[in-house]
Order: sequence, then C-alpha cells, then structure tokens
Amino acid sequence: MRNFSHLTPRYIRDRLGILAYERAHPDHPWLTKQANEMLATYLRKTDVGLEWGSGRSSIWFAKRVGHLTSVEHNRDWFEKVGGMLTEQSIENVSYYHFPRDMDPAEAGASGYVRVTDSLDPESLDFALIDGTYRDHCAIAVLDRIKPGGVMVIDNVERYLPSESHSPSARSHAQGPKGAIWGEVAKKIAEWRFIWTSSGVNDTAFFFKPGS
Repeated sequence: MRNFSHLTPRYIRDRLGILAYERAHPDHPWLTKQANEMLATYLRKTDVGLEWGSGRSSIWFAKRVGHLTSVEHNRDWFEKVGGMLTEQSIENVSYYHFPRDMDPAEAGASGYVRVTDSLDPESLDFALIDGTYRDHCAIAVLDRIKPGGVMVIDNVERYLPSESHSPSARSHAQGPKGAIWGEVAKKIAEWRFIWTSSGVNDTAFFFKPGS
C-alpha cells in the first residue's frame, strides 16, 4: 500500500512552486532553483566539468563553461540530447553513452563510472552527479576535482543524511545509504558544503579544500 503521508500542505505548495519554476525556465537544469542560481554565478568560461546524467543541463552548462564531459546510460535519451547539441552547434561537449548493464555491486568497473579514467587528476572545476550508479560515480570523481572545485550531487537527500524536510530525506540516525556512500561521506567530511532544497528534492554542493 502506498504511503501518502508526505502529501502535506507544505509539500503540495513546494511541488506547485517547482512546476511554476520549471515552466518559467524550460532550459534550466532539473536541479533546485537555488542550485541553478548558484551555478549561474559560479561557473566560468574557462571551467572544465563532468556530468553524469545528460539533458537540458548539458546545453546549459556548455554555454557557460570551456568544456563539458557528459555521460548518459539511456540510448534513446542519448540520441535525443545528441541531436539537440548538434542542432545548436555545440562543440565543447564530449558526449558518451554507456548502458546500465552491470550488477550494481560491480558498477564501479563499468564504462559509465570509469569515464573518470580518461580525465587527469585534479582536472575538473566541477562534477555533477545526477545519473545512475551515483555512489560509484561520487567515489570515482573525488580525486579528479581540483582543489577549490565542487562536486554537485542531485537528489542528495536520498543518499546522505541531513536536516532536510524533503520526503525521501535520510536522517542522521539512518546515516549514509550503503557502504560506498559511507565512504564518500568520510572523504568529504572536511569539505565545505551548501545544501539546497526545494522541499521535494535537494541538491548539495561540496567544495574540495584548497586554493
């Protein structure tokens, strides 16, 4: 039986707010409003970035940074977004398709995750984790982010504990979701972070220590 306990007046208000925001900003990434506002001022034309999970974010990022590596697991979506990049003559995106065809326990060895092997250590100004195998992606990308760079995790409330009021948020008593997220949490424990929430889902920024 489905649980509808999250359907509070606040949740309904927040959900309607998201719909209004997305309708007014059809080209923005599917992140929280505050996250998009932060990224709009944070990103620079010289930045190098990586995103797992493509879409309108791919085009939005490409127009703001020097180079973007984008990884997608869904073939149909990959072809659709690839067509959008071609139509808009966007040439600063390296776009890859790797299917989700492995046991989750072995996902760390997948081409989807191991795209990081093609990147130099400390070469990324930012990385967005918004696709599949998110725990493996997070652990794999940590040493590819520059000191002072940022890792952005969408729907972070599902994986790391917080004070969030989003319906799927994990409490501090629950802790991180699984061993790999537990390892990620330990490695970023000293990183500064900004946690944003729409009241429905959350996007967090984790800044790697350094200049």
